[in-house]
Amino acid sequence: MSGTAAPETEPQASIDSQNTAQQSKSMKLSGKYRLATAFTFFSMFFGAGNLIFPPLMGAQAQSAALPATIGFIVSAVGLPILGVLAVASAGGFEHLASRVSPKFATILAFVIIMAIGPCFAIPRTATTSYEMAITPFIGENNRLALLIYSVVFFTLSFLLSQHPEQLSKSLGRIMGPLLLVLIVVMFVACVFVNHGPLGKPVGDYSQGSLITGFINGYQTMDLLAALYFGIVISANVSNFGVTETNANRRETGIAGTGAGILLILIYAALSFIGAVSGSIKPANSKTDTGATVLTNLTTTAFGSIGTAFVGLIFVLACFNVCTGLISTCATYFEEHFTTVFDHPVSYREWSMVFSVFSFIVSNAGLSAIITVSLPVLGALYPISIVLILLSLVQKSFSSKFPKVYFWTVLLVSVFSIFDCLVKLLDVFGLSLASISNALESLPLYGAQLTWLIPAVIGIIIGILDSLIRRK
Repeated sequence: MSGTAAPETEPQASIDSQNTAQQSKSMKLSGKYRLATAFTFFSMFFGAGNLIFPPLMGAQAQSAALPATIGFIVSAVGLPILGVLAVASAGGFEHLASRVSPKFATILAFVIIMAIGPCFAIPRTATTSYEMAITPFIGENNRLALLIYSVVFFTLSFLLSQHPEQLSKSLGRIMGPLLLVLIVVMFVACVFVNHGPLGKPVGDYSQGSLITGFINGYQTMDLLAALYFGIVISANVSNFGVTETNANRRETGIAGTGAGILLILIYAALSFIGAVSGSIKPANSKTDTGATVLTNLTTTAFGSIGTAFVGLIFVLACFNVCTGLISTCATYFEEHFTTVFDHPVSYREWSMVFSVFSFIVSNAGLSAIITVSLPVLGALYPISIVLILLSLVQKSFSSKFPKVYFWTVLLVSVFSIFDCLVKLLDVFGLSLASISNALESLPLYGAQLTWLIPAVIGIIIGILDSLIRRK
C-alpha cells in the first residue's frame, strides 16, 4: 500500500506548494502593517544626529533656512531612500557592491557596518542622550554617572534587539509614534512663541546655503545605515507574512518611502524650530550645537521643564536607533561570520559583543567620537553615492558599460582615502603637507565636492574600457 500511496500524496503536496507560492506572490501588507513598518524604519533612522543638525542649520541659516533645508533633505532623506531602492532592486548591498568586485564588496560592507555600528553610531546614541538628559542636572565630567547610564542604556537596548523581526511591535507601534508626538508638541509651541524676524545667515550658511545643507546631511549617517537597515525591515515584512522575494522587496521599498516622507516633515519642522530659536537667541556658529538651539527654544516656551523635555526626546530617539543598529550589525555578522576560531557565534552573542564594545567606546566621550567619525564619513559617503547612482541607471546605462563601476569607484575611493587620511592625521596633530596642499588646490574642495571630478573621469574611462573589451 505504501507503493500506491506515494503517487497520490506527492502530486497533492506539489499542488499545495504551488497554491501556497501563488498566494505568497500575490500577498501585500495591509495599510495597518505598512504604517507599522514605515514607523519602524523611521525610528531606526531618526537618532541623535537627526535631532541635532536640522535645528542648528535653521538657527544659522535664518532667512536662508529654506534652501539650506532643501539641500539637507536631499542628502539626509533623498540619498538614503534611493539607497534603499537601489539595494532592494540589486538583491542586497553586497550584490550591488560586487559589480565593482567581490573583494571590494566584502571590505566596504565590513567598514560600513563598523562605522554605523560599534565604532561611531551606536556609542554616539548613548553619549548624546546622556549629555542632553542627564548632564544639565548633574553637571559635566561625571564619569561615574555616564558609566551607570550607559550600562542601563545598552542593557535595555540589547534586550529589545533580541527579536529583530518583531521590532515593528515596539519601535513601529510605540516608540516611533511617541517620538513624533513629542516633536509635534515642540513645533506647536514654536508656532505660538513670540519671536523677532529671521536674521541674516551666519557661519558656513552665509554663502551657498543649499550646498552647505547638503554636505551637513552626511552627518546623519543615514545613507550608510540605509544600505543595511533593509535587512531588518525585510525580516519584519516576512514576519507579517510577505515572504516571496519580489513582494518582500516591494514592501520594503514602500516602508522606506513612508519613512522618507516622515523624515521630510520632521526635518522641515526642526529647521523651522531652529530658525525661530535663532531669532530669539542668535546661534554661535563655533560653539553652539543643535542641542543648545533646542534647549534655548524649549526653555523659552516651557521654562525650566524645557530642558527635561528635550532630554526625553533625545533619549527616545537615541534608544530607537541604538536598538535598530545592534539588530542590523548582529544580523550581518551572524550571516557572514558564523564561526570565530572554530567557535560558532549566534545572533545573541554578536549582539552582546556589539553592546559591550559600544558601551566601552561611548565612555570615551562624545567629542572624541564625532571628531574621528567625520573624516571617515567624508570618505564613505562619496563611494556609496556613486554606487547607488550607477545602480539606479543599471538598465539604461551601467549594464551596457559594466566597467564604469570599477573605474568610477576606484578613482573616487583613491581620492576619498587620501582625503580621509590627511584629516585623521590632522585630528591627532600630524600632517602630510604635500598631499594636503595638493587636495586643497583641487576645484570644489572647499565645498567638499571634489570627488565629483574623479567620478566623472571614472565614468569616461569605464565607458571606453567597456567598449574596448566588447570589441
